[in-house]
Amino acid sequence: MTFSDSDVARLDAEDPLKDKRALFALPEGIVYLDGNSLGPPTKAALARLRLVAETEWRDGLIRSWNDAGWIDLPRTCATKIARIIGARPDEALVTDSVSINLFKLAAALKRLHPAAVLAIAADEFPTDIYVLDGLADLIGAPVRRVAPGDTPDGPTILVKSLADFRTGAVADMAAVEAGIARRGGAVIWDLCHAAGVLDIRVKENGANYAVGCGYKFLNGGPGAPAFVYIANDRSAGLRQPISGWMGHRRPFDFVAGYEPADGVARFAAGTPPILSMAALDAALDAFDGVDLRIVETKARALADLFLERTADLGLVKASAAGRRGGQAGLRHQNGYAVMQALIGRGIIGDFRPPDLMRFGFSPLFLSYAEVATAAAALHDVLATEEWREPRFSQRRAVL
Repeated sequence: MTFSDSDVARLDAEDPLKDKRALFALPEGIVYLDGNSLGPPTKAALARLRLVAETEWRDGLIRSWNDAGWIDLPRTCATKIARIIGARPDEALVTDSVSINLFKLAAALKRLHPAAVLAIAADEFPTDIYVLDGLADLIGAPVRRVAPGDTPDGPTILVKSLADFRTGAVADMAAVEAGIARRGGAVIWDLCHAAGVLDIRVKENGANYAVGCGYKFLNGGPGAPAFVYIANDRSAGLRQPISGWMGHRRPFDFVAGYEPADGVARFAAGTPPILSMAALDAALDAFDGVDLRIVETKARALADLFLERTADLGLVKASAAGRRGGQAGLRHQNGYAVMQALIGRGIIGDFRPPDLMRFGFSPLFLSYAEVATAAAALHDVLATEEWREPRFSQRRAVL
């Protein structure tokens, strides 16, 4: 599709998601193309934080575990996420971080299937590789590095991202599941760059296990709690290694022996972080009534617009030709400085070494006009060589 200026205006006017933008607390003069790394706050999430801190915590004190429903938040949030990823309400749990949930799930599956080999692609999201290597070192088991897109031979516990963090390329969930199942293995899906921007449908595609974060396209806030998904018919035999009190069948009995709770609830561990979980719970309400098929379609169209408007720059694309998540990338040997110059103009994306400029396209708050503005700004930064200013090459702690 070719996007003329009139097409951009028409798409914004006809956008079925355009009313969702009003739910977000976005700063003036900013085009935010980094929702694939940290989603912006919703107005409801900020209000909820104030309520929890200034009323429920200050006035209710410990009574708010019951009176304000704090103890129920891990399942309340999870019910909302379950709808977004296409699971049953009782098959998800919000708890801990992605890294911890991945460790717990991989360890539980390895314990259940001791003959299965831990496997991950060599170009997977780095933290997933680190976690799997750490588990393997702990239990004295190997980790098989597989070629991107390959299905390992033999029984395998494969960790795989649904959407690639660099290009947004989307794996064929059903095909991967079928291939691993034929070999007697299991797949742990990393949904971090997929949840909230793709029409995932874990049940329909035969997925049994997944982890994901709450702070990217779900807009739950910096360091928001993560989630774990386990199909109901797969949870009974799983024994996770961090057997904390919140995963106990009766946590407030305070008995000496551990009994895992039923279903995915057994993957809870410690006390839930109520401030951040409450913010996530409120942020998830932005997805009320949203058709994820429309979200995915718009995300693709926003990225297509950006890539079309920057095609004449001669930069190497790091974007999927087929189904794509809510991001795309362009490569430039001075990509860090170019991105910093864009950020200086209020166009916020991010950078991944060695040369990748990443641009995220969050359909709930981004307009087509903003994406066109971002593409024009990139043209100008490169044409004027503004990025050569020394201040844009000074590396900071977070890229």
